[in-house]
Amino acid sequence: MKKHLLLGLLVFFCSLGNAQILDPVKWTTKIEQKSATNFIITFNATIENEWHVYSQFTPDGGPLPLEVNFKNQKGNYTLVGKAKESKTRTAYNDIFEVNETFFEKKAQITQEISLVNKGVKTIEVELNFQACKEVCINLEKKFSIAIPELKNATTTASPTTPINDLVKDTTAQTIDSATVAADTVKDSVATETSQITPAKSATTEHGLWAIFFIAFLSGFAALLTPCVFPMIPMTVSFFTKQSKNKAAGIRNAIIYGISIIVIYVGLGLLVTWIFGADALNALSTNVWFNLIFFILLVVFATSFLGAFEIMLPNSWANKVDSQADRGGIIGILFMALALAIVSFSCTGPIVGTLLVEAASKGGIAPVVGMLGFSLALALPFMLFAMFPGWLNSLPKSGGWLNTVKVVLGFLELALAFKFLSNADLVLQLHLLEREVFIAIWIAIFGALSLYLFGKITLPHDSPVGHISVGRLYMGLLSLVFTFYLIPGLWGAPLKFINAFPPPMEYSESPMGFGGSSTSVATKELPDGGKIGPHGIVVFDDYEEGLAYAKKVNKPIMLDFTGFACVNCRKMENNVWSNPNVLSILKERVVVISLYVDDKRELPKNEQFFSKATESEIETIGDKWTDFMITRYKTNTQPLYVLTDLEGKSLNTKQPTISFVDVEEYEAWLKAGIAKF
Repeated sequence: MKKHLLLGLLVFFCSLGNAQILDPVKWTTKIEQKSATNFIITFNATIENEWHVYSQFTPDGGPLPLEVNFKNQKGNYTLVGKAKESKTRTAYNDIFEVNETFFEKKAQITQEISLVNKGVKTIEVELNFQACKEVCINLEKKFSIAIPELKNATTTASPTTPINDLVKDTTAQTIDSATVAADTVKDSVATETSQITPAKSATTEHGLWAIFFIAFLSGFAALLTPCVFPMIPMTVSFFTKQSKNKAAGIRNAIIYGISIIVIYVGLGLLVTWIFGADALNALSTNVWFNLIFFILLVVFATSFLGAFEIMLPNSWANKVDSQADRGGIIGILFMALALAIVSFSCTGPIVGTLLVEAASKGGIAPVVGMLGFSLALALPFMLFAMFPGWLNSLPKSGGWLNTVKVVLGFLELALAFKFLSNADLVLQLHLLEREVFIAIWIAIFGALSLYLFGKITLPHDSPVGHISVGRLYMGLLSLVFTFYLIPGLWGAPLKFINAFPPPMEYSESPMGFGGSSTSVATKELPDGGKIGPHGIVVFDDYEEGLAYAKKVNKPIMLDFTGFACVNCRKMENNVWSNPNVLSILKERVVVISLYVDDKRELPKNEQFFSKATESEIETIGDKWTDFMITRYKTNTQPLYVLTDLEGKSLNTKQPTISFVDVEEYEAWLKAGIAKF
């Protein structure tokens, strides 16, 4: 008897260790009266060590952002502005190729509301967010916040009305005595194992260094435009000849260079200060601002191609130039400002593009971008003042300067379509699918190649009898890139530019066409089947997948996954792509991929209340979450389960989520299949 009891206890504790419902974020709330009708609601979160929660401003295309949903807003109250956040951190994610913005240790969300219906008694709020450590999970918290008795602009706090705690947990939970939140644990989006750690500050530095490097190259490109390049010898000669001695000339040139840096970095600071770091990040993912950025870059590109020039008023340049005659440091500062104004027709589009791109990164990215740009712009003035003999090695101004400007115009035009693509992806209009995007880039870079080979001339080009060797090499480089893009029309991954076009699944033919060995013809797909990673036939509905598995008499591999699941993509890219594993997934099992973050609403007759999570099941993702928690007692992904046709597990343990141990995953598959 004792042996049986001991064995039972061991099994019980082992099951607790292998299947856990995680809830690493605890929330409290308070409400304060600001005026006769306005209140400020504050949500405070305590986040367990090493976990982080994604901001509502984290960019699209990556992890899921926090959502603050006011459920009984209509007719009762209005929101005053967008919910504000406490300090966040930004880090680059090399899987989704976007910067993630998230909270660590604690978070605070504040929202001001203005009452319309003074008879309303409570504010019903639902927070949906993603929390990550070595695993990522989706969580939902519900609050019913009692509105205090209206007073004349006095501040008062009110407790949150308790809602049943939807997380059944034996662990003590520290909840503010004024607040009890409803904790509904939804599906996790991504399971991260002990081999994977959250992004560290090095990833943030990686993103900022990338911006700095791109901005530095852009500043160097701006130097080679007709508005700036001729100014180098003129300005350096002024400092060397007008100064009392060589040392004074070098000093003044250095001050001039520093002034250029101060002006452009000041511009970056101004942009960040006006909009705010988080606001810039939010704007960069907004549909309308992506459309505005697209139009802006097309205007810049058209200007560079020679249709017109974007110039600041001449009166500005005249006023600044008159101040430059004052001499001393102030005079030199105004000389630098005069350069910025006079050269605006060439540098303005580049600076605008950099600020737009840096804005998408958030934080201090605009400042870093302007530092890199201005440093490249200022260095030649300082170096040539120190070593005047170098001026003799500078090429003479000529038509080649306009060529540089035109090349930049083509590049700006290509970049513009990235912003149009962002808007299309968010709206899911499928107007600019991957094939269309790549075709546009082929046309742009093909035209650039023809221009560099002298087959196309534009308004400001000088007549030339032949092209230079440098221009020939640039043309060849552009032509090679154009040829590189062409296979992308047939489904080639184009890893070199993977961050620019829409993802593979956002296309007319996700697995390519025209003889791809991994593609499966649509006519061969079973009912409910779709093309998944590496040409695997997958089902995204359990019942349809089960019916097909019974028809072909094969075991089922359940793949609990998510659209924003980092480690799901890593497993698919690194493990599923192995020939041995891929062969098994294609031939010996039926793969059913259930997306726990699928926000599509279930038909009303399929919605229900879950006893397992004590929450309403309203979306497809909710349904698969409930299925996973109810049957497998966990809420983390990726979760892989091999089952027979009755739904019974074929393995006693789950495979380790390791991105290098392909052999273990293969052995796990074979062991389960052998028991079918």
